Amino acid sequence: MGSELQPGRSHSSGLVDVLDRVLDKGLVIAGDIKVSLAEVELLTIRIRLMICSIDKAEEIGLDWWKYDRHLSPGREQVMQENLELREQLRVMERRLAVLTRASGRRSRAPRSDKD
Repeated sequence: MGSELQPGRSHSSGLVDVLDRVLDKGLVIAGDIKVSLAEVELLTIRIRLMICSIDKAEEIGLDWWKYDRHLSPGREQVMQENLELREQLRVMERRLAVLTRASGRRSRAPRSDKD
């Protein structure tokens, strides 16, 4: 019962295998498009396309998307929030230090018998 073939099943697993191999190893497609008029070249477009997994791209030193503000617009916002939180923390630490000093002075003051 376990070795029955299902229509389309081997095709989809083959596609998954091919896709897995392409993402693991990488695939580069390169080409040029030239637009000419009367044998005069007007425009050349060079196309370079690389398809691979993020892990593979990082392994070969391609990680530009991490620093591209158009692809990671939240990065600047996170950095700004981080700076604001650090400043709030400094303010709170100063207030705590003042309160700690003030409570230390009160505890050193002599107590009266009425308290």
